[in-house]
Amino acid sequence: MSARPIIFHIDVNSAFLSWSAAYRCHVLGEEPDLRTVPSIVGGDQEARHGIVLAKSTPAKKYGIQTGEPIVAARKKCPNLIIIPPDFHLYVENSKALISLLKSYSDHVVQYSIDEAWADFTGYEMLYGDPVEFAWKLKDQIREELGFTVNIGVSSNRLLAKMAGDFKKPDLVHTLFPEEIEEKMWPLPVERLFLVGKAAADRLHSLGIYTIGDLAEMDHDYVNQLLGKNGLMLWSYANGLDDSPVMEKDFVSPMKSVGHGITCTADLKTEEEVWKVILELCQDIGHRLRIHGLKAQGIQIAIRSQELFTRQYQGQLSLPTIVPLEIAKLARELFQRNYDWKEPVRSVTVRAINLVSAKEPEQICLFSDPIRLEKEEKLFLAIEEIRRRFGKRAIYPAALMKDLKMSEYRDHGLIMPGVMNR
Repeated sequence: MSARPIIFHIDVNSAFLSWSAAYRCHVLGEEPDLRTVPSIVGGDQEARHGIVLAKSTPAKKYGIQTGEPIVAARKKCPNLIIIPPDFHLYVENSKALISLLKSYSDHVVQYSIDEAWADFTGYEMLYGDPVEFAWKLKDQIREELGFTVNIGVSSNRLLAKMAGDFKKPDLVHTLFPEEIEEKMWPLPVERLFLVGKAAADRLHSLGIYTIGDLAEMDHDYVNQLLGKNGLMLWSYANGLDDSPVMEKDFVSPMKSVGHGITCTADLKTEEEVWKVILELCQDIGHRLRIHGLKAQGIQIAIRSQELFTRQYQGQLSLPTIVPLEIAKLARELFQRNYDWKEPVRSVTVRAINLVSAKEPEQICLFSDPIRLEKEEKLFLAIEEIRRRFGKRAIYPAALMKDLKMSEYRDHGLIMPGVMNR
């Protein structure tokens, strides 16, 4: 008789906030622990685009929500502590978590930077009762890595993830098939995996408010009303998921890397839009390098003064991490498609079709791989300078304000001409 499948879903509690807090406490010796006070990780609070990326448990008590503007969060909690994101730190913590999990199981699949599944089927002889071991593993992560996780335990990936999303933080929950009716069916249907706002609104319009409502519907009727996607959600509502945990190679859970900004003043010229695009692409290139990825395509979203959004995308001749290459294609897409009937309110650039930076590349007859290789080496050198001396130690001249030549030296800024073509 084959052993019952045992799948763990491991999810870091308030990952960005927890990782930043742990580093500031245990490495820098700062007080207080950000996890014990109202605090958030957020973007630039001095600009209109700053949003909440992660929040502490005390911040939740003020009604602060992930994704809301920092301005709104501050109104709810005037004493809110706000810290900037540190993606390099987050990647390092993510790697440490996956490394620890792989020390216990050969079958680990990372779902996102702060989530993973691990298959412990048949490991009872090594680790004992799976639920007791999950508690020990959770405590080990807290003690050795300095942050807390929730662990969901079940017989498939779906139910393990649903269990991991139960009450937080620092807890273990089970959701085996025999527990579905009691633990999962009473939950609001929007709590079901992959049910977003649009899907939830559609289900509500059909009188489906709980996961149990969906699960108890007739299979054929669901197909008639909602089609293929509806049948998938119906299967999830019934706890059905036959996807294997083991995968051959994990490259990255990220499908894209993007950055956007709602500008403090509307953009009225192509030059203004170009400077915003170039600024955004500096961050995108940095994050691609941190994650060991390259972009094969670019997507740009332009929101007008009347808040109407247009999206365009295109393919790069060769995969790259170079901000200038990404920015040039984004500018080309903008120039080719935007009709300038209205000023631009916000710009978002996204690197898409990501591949591992280690993958071999197919050379295109019309590309210039030697030039691109030189630009990548230049970019990596610039990244090293920024790491050692700060983000503004070296910057594209196009993003400099109207300073006199003597003032450039006073600001300690280097102007690489190659970055300003």
